[in-house]
Amino acid sequence: VQLQASGGGLVQAGGSLRLSCAASGRTVGDYAIAWFRQGPGKEREFVARIGRSRGNKYYADSLKGRFTISRDNAENTATVYLLMNSLKPEDTAVYFCAAGGSHWNPQRQADYAYWGQGTQVTVSS
Repeated sequence: VQLQASGGGLVQAGGSLRLSCAASGRTVGDYAIAWFRQGPGKEREFVARIGRSRGNKYYADSLKGRFTISRDNAENTATVYLLMNSLKPEDTAVYFCAAGGSHWNPQRQADYAYWGQGTQVTVSS
């Protein structure tokens, strides 16, 4: 499974941004896909996860209500979106998408088998 994140950029506080994760591979339909982020000087943290068939959405508690994850599936491909609203300077980070994970512990990074490169999101105050 290959993953490529895109859509990052510079946005003012209060603005919105939509990230995309293009996932491809013969088995991509077998995987849930999640977003993580790593802010400057911080550890990488869980953002959101969506199941294989667009159900079972799970969010970091601190981001509920502002971030929305969604998914479009096609043969051997999937695109997972992360819509981020009411952005704050503390949302500044490199955002990564990953495939796999555990339904019982979706935040556990070690369970994600595939990772894409990150996309930079910078929120100015």
